[in-house]
Amino acid sequence: MKSWDVIVIGSGAAGFAAAVTACCKGLSVLMLEKAPHFGGTSAISGGAVWINDTDQARAAGKSGAPDEMKTYLHTIIGEANYRPEIVDAFVNAGREALAFLEQEGAVKYSLRPLSPDYYPDEPGAVDVGRALEVVEYDGRELGEHFTTLRSPPPGMLLFGGMMVNRVDIQHFLDMRRSWRSFRHCTKLLLRYGRDRLRHHRGTRLAMGNALIARMAALALRKGLTLELNVTVKSLIEQNGRVTGVEIARDGKSLALYARRGVVLAAGGFAAGRIAPQFRPATQQHYTMSPATNDGAAFQLGLGVDARQGADLPSNFFWAPVSVLRRPDGSEERFPHLVTDRAKPGVIAVNQRGVRFVNESNSYHHFASAMQQQPENAPAICYAMPRR
Repeated sequence: MKSWDVIVIGSGAAGFAAAVTACCKGLSVLMLEKAPHFGGTSAISGGAVWINDTDQARAAGKSGAPDEMKTYLHTIIGEANYRPEIVDAFVNAGREALAFLEQEGAVKYSLRPLSPDYYPDEPGAVDVGRALEVVEYDGRELGEHFTTLRSPPPGMLLFGGMMVNRVDIQHFLDMRRSWRSFRHCTKLLLRYGRDRLRHHRGTRLAMGNALIARMAALALRKGLTLELNVTVKSLIEQNGRVTGVEIARDGKSLALYARRGVVLAAGGFAAGRIAPQFRPATQQHYTMSPATNDGAAFQLGLGVDARQGADLPSNFFWAPVSVLRRPDGSEERFPHLVTDRAKPGVIAVNQRGVRFVNESNSYHHFASAMQQQPENAPAICYAMPRR
């Protein structure tokens, strides 16, 4: 009988946070990922975290009062959906959880010098102090596992494989006007050129890719067993406890057991067949989630009578997405988050030419406004194929 202390299903940031913590506590951990690459949606995300009173905020003198953050969350979430026990746990334990991961070397963050909360005019909002961004990471530290780290889509890379962060983008915009920016960009290009002599893409990782790579490198050094291309068919339940998983691998079924527990961190369901029932008002849906985010965790949970969420204000974290159709018929998707959509001078209109939203709003709010447009004037544009 094959067994571990902990089995983690899914290889995104949540899964790796659990795996790293267990590994650092001396437990044996097996991580199962059904895709051929690990990292999930987290690997192509911004990787930022939003936490109150972090060590970074304290060092900058921007530590906020817990009550202010709770006031902000209460306002945004609304009385009907506000659960004080969950908010209290998040606000009170967030700093401790992040500090533990940083002390172990699993993550590394810096405070954004200016990053207003998504709803800056609401009570309890701040301009700086809560948003942290990932510090870049050298993908070579992953060794042979670098080839199986999920890569961001081509549209989010420069020159076919070079990652850049918020600071890098500004330097590229200024490189013809600033000697400092020119030097910064030259160093990046030289590093990228050297990388491509040996690797399939640049090894200087940023944002969510750097987050996953750093967590994975530490977990693997501490003994994590990472298996790809594995489908979890069901959870094994004995005497009211989940004690393992049944998997499908290479056309065979196999039972694996966990002495301490199974962590279900297999992502969402935005790319799956069950998604339409949770977004009935949205006719077209282009998600940035990997195709493997098909609701497996949802179905596994229901298989052991887990409680399904209800009465949520939104079942998705929305963002406007562009779709590029190539001549060969394939698609490439690009999310419009902050680098273009929210800039001064950008005006968003529906198909009647009527402005329908404050363009600098959060991407979730922006996409929600798109959905609220009338059927005869949708806020959807159709792009022509690239010639």
